[in-house]
Amino acid sequence: PLIIKVASIQAARMQVYFIDNDDYFHKRCMIADENGVEYADNIERAIFYARGVLETVKKLRWVPEVIHCQGWMSAFVPLYIKKAYQEEPSFRDSKVIFSLFGENPQSMVEENWVEKAMLKGIEKSDIESVINQPANYEDLLKLAISYSDGVIQNSEKINSNLLEYAQEKGIPTLEYQTPENYAEAFNNFYDEIWSKDK
Repeated sequence: PLIIKVASIQAARMQVYFIDNDDYFHKRCMIADENGVEYADNIERAIFYARGVLETVKKLRWVPEVIHCQGWMSAFVPLYIKKAYQEEPSFRDSKVIFSLFGENPQSMVEENWVEKAMLKGIEKSDIESVINQPANYEDLLKLAISYSDGVIQNSEKINSNLLEYAQEKGIPTLEYQTPENYAEAFNNFYDEIWSKDK
C-alpha cells in the first residue's frame, strides 16, 4: 500500500508530499542499515517510489513542466515518464532533469529487477540497450541519464563516467555549483531545458 502524507511549510507557503510504505521505508536509512549493510530490496524500493510519485501526480492532476529527480531513489522516473507515461496528460510535455550525487553503493543489484521494472509501454530492450546484466549501481544511473533531458552534478565529487556518459549522448549537463550559486544556476538550467525543442 502507498501512503501519502502532506505537510506545509508556512513561511514558504508550500505543501510537501511524502510517499511512504511500512515495508520499504519504515525505520530505514537511505541505502544501508546502521551497520553499513545495504538493503537487498533497494531496486524494488526505487521502483515503488517512482510509481508511487507518478501515480500521485496523475491523481492530483498536476501538469509539471520540469521534473527534477534527485539521485538513485528516483532513477526509474525518467524511464517511466518517457515510456510508460508518455501519453498521460500530466507528463506529455514534461522535461526531466536528473541529479547525480557522490554516493557509491556497492551491491545495488537484485535478481530479476528488469522484470520488476516493466510497465505497459516499456520493452525489455528499452532497459537492456542501456545496461548490461547483471546491472550495477552505475548502470542504474546510466539508465536514468539515458531518458533524461538534462543532468546536474549535485555533489562536488561524483563518478566522472556518468557525466561523460551524459555528454557523449548529447544530454545537456550542469556541472557542480557552489551553495552561493546553485539556486540561480538551477533556475537558468531549468529554463534552458524547458525551452529546448519548443
